[in-house]
Amino acid sequence: MSRFILASFMVLLAVDLAAQGQEAAKESLTAAAKNGDAAAVKSLLDAGHDANATSPTEYGKTALHLAAEKGHVEVVRILIAHKADLNAKETFYKGTPLTWASFNRHAEVIGLLLEAGAEGADEVLTLALSRADANMVRAVLEKGKVKPETLSRGLTLAKDRPELLALLENAGAKKLPPAALPGEAVTAELITAVVGTYRTESGTEFELAGTDGKLHLKLNGQSIVEWRSTGSDAFVSATNPTMTFQLTRDADRVTGFAMNAGETKMSFQRGESNPPPAPPPTALEDKPGPISPRNWPSFRGQNASGVADDQWPPITWDVEKGINLRWKTPIPGLGLGCPVVWDDRVFVTTAVSADDKAELKVGAYGDVDSVNDASEHAWHVYCLDKQSGRILWDHEAHRGVPSVKRHTKATHANCTPATNGTHLVVSFGSEGLYCYDHSGRQLWKKDLGTLDAGWFFNTDYQWGFGSSPIIYRDLVIVQCDVREYSFIAAFRLADGSEAWRTPRDEISSWGTPTIIEGPERVELVTNATKFARGYDPQTGSELWRLARNAEITVPTPFLADNLIFVTSGYKAPTQPIYAIRPGAHGDLSLDEGKTSSDYVAWSTMKGGPYMSSPIVYRGRLFVCLTQGIFTIYETQTGKTVYGPKRLPGGGAYTASPVAADGKIYFTSEENGVRVLQAEPPFAPLAENPLGEPCLATPAIADGMIFFRTKSNVVAIGRPVTAPSR
Repeated sequence: MSRFILASFMVLLAVDLAAQGQEAAKESLTAAAKNGDAAAVKSLLDAGHDANATSPTEYGKTALHLAAEKGHVEVVRILIAHKADLNAKETFYKGTPLTWASFNRHAEVIGLLLEAGAEGADEVLTLALSRADANMVRAVLEKGKVKPETLSRGLTLAKDRPELLALLENAGAKKLPPAALPGEAVTAELITAVVGTYRTESGTEFELAGTDGKLHLKLNGQSIVEWRSTGSDAFVSATNPTMTFQLTRDADRVTGFAMNAGETKMSFQRGESNPPPAPPPTALEDKPGPISPRNWPSFRGQNASGVADDQWPPITWDVEKGINLRWKTPIPGLGLGCPVVWDDRVFVTTAVSADDKAELKVGAYGDVDSVNDASEHAWHVYCLDKQSGRILWDHEAHRGVPSVKRHTKATHANCTPATNGTHLVVSFGSEGLYCYDHSGRQLWKKDLGTLDAGWFFNTDYQWGFGSSPIIYRDLVIVQCDVREYSFIAAFRLADGSEAWRTPRDEISSWGTPTIIEGPERVELVTNATKFARGYDPQTGSELWRLARNAEITVPTPFLADNLIFVTSGYKAPTQPIYAIRPGAHGDLSLDEGKTSSDYVAWSTMKGGPYMSSPIVYRGRLFVCLTQGIFTIYETQTGKTVYGPKRLPGGGAYTASPVAADGKIYFTSEENGVRVLQAEPPFAPLAENPLGEPCLATPAIADGMIFFRTKSNVVAIGRPVTAPSR
């Protein structure tokens, strides 16, 4: 019997080792393809390894995906020769090798893939024309099979670009005669019924607009599709007959439409076509209540709540005209760390590049690009007088070339400081963690190593570090979720020595950890892609975890109405909002189809925000998406009580909303601040310009609201009047 058991064990061991060898071979092939090692790729394929093996650590990308994405021409040739699947789709974005070669503008690789028979020439040509990339256009036309109608449609995209027009015309593009248009002109009655704004499930807002028989689908004011009527509330694209949409109605009112474009299906819900104008300020503006000054010690104030009642900041202001402007202090460089306030002092940070052209790219756009500013930078900490804005002290924490690149909408000073009244802690990510006293004396500094956070899908793109430190009793706690070796750690406030460190199996995240003081215990709560987690803040031991978050997590957890709110919303269909009861233990992850459990009071997988942290105020959860669309929920049940509605004025929203004395403040990146009434009917109260971009969450204290704009710190407050005698 013992010999039989031993033999069986040896067989199982051999099978296990063989499986390990196969997995290692997969990783070797995909790694070699990613690195452009043509000799290694050829050797592995000649030895019989599967050309279509996928990498489990690269979202199901094949070697051809990785080589095409990087533009490794010789590797692509070898893989094509070994019959690699030209149309394989990775698991996250569902992109093919041609998709990613096109995304990264690798014209020669595009040509190789199309010549070998890859599908998607029409889509790549449209992308190339929209980018005005002549090399890509030439590759598609020379190597791909493009439909005649796509060529002709391209003439519109290439207008005013002679080189592109010549390429299309040489390939046979001809302007479509009016008679060739499908369907019929749209009636004036139907145009009147459908014009307005419509939103996708992810919150992206489009517009249907029309006149003189033409109906257009617009994005950011630009027409992207002209529709023709085919009867019975159905429409077809004037230039692409495979693109159609069907209206949905409630009685006679149009409520949305469903669009089909090949394999892509999208649903749109109707929003308000004409938001009501902002009413005049309420009596709150003229008769503020008594102010009980409070501090705003860290990101979003005490315990990240974002709420500051009895501070009575103004409802209306205009920075350029000086209306309700207390002071405005220029700060050199770029920084997105939010202001923090303690007693009579305001603290902010910045990173000053030797390149005087260093810029932030703001607005409603989607981009993964990094900024590679290899010039010398100086990282500074500023202390300002709260009442006058006068700079009390300015200390340079570090000088050198940044260790990592930043995103086009980020800076090298993204983290918000934290203070307890005697210590000020500042994180500059890869450039270190620093502690000062309030007079500006540096007490200690700590090297956290290189904190390389970026796009999970492609490690070429670095976006910079953004999680802010927090102070709990005698500890400074930092959450460091990066590409490799993520961790959360606590350092002693007195001298910076490490108290504990807990490794985290996580990819890059940017949310700040939060201390939750529940009825039974204190918890340290973090948000990240694989799990939201609760820890013991004194030891770093894990208390609970909750799966199913978005692939990129930015919002910060917080406690309100005895519930912990954890949200994320990078990409549908995973855009969760979780309401968790304090005191949980173990794995809280919900089974498919379930929305609650013993510790999860309620949840939804729709509507979670991508960038900004929500806020709970007066029993309601306010969630604002990047596009400025907000929804209000009951905190205890998750029931929608208002919205989704779009904030007036448009724009993109990165800063988190804050609340005070019956008002919610939403800060647009470019279009100032929208003030909303916090009670029904949730009316807009004011639209206030700041005079320049602002992506940082404001602070509220002592009758003022403080903004860190692109180049200044701005204090908004009613004029100070001399006491009567």
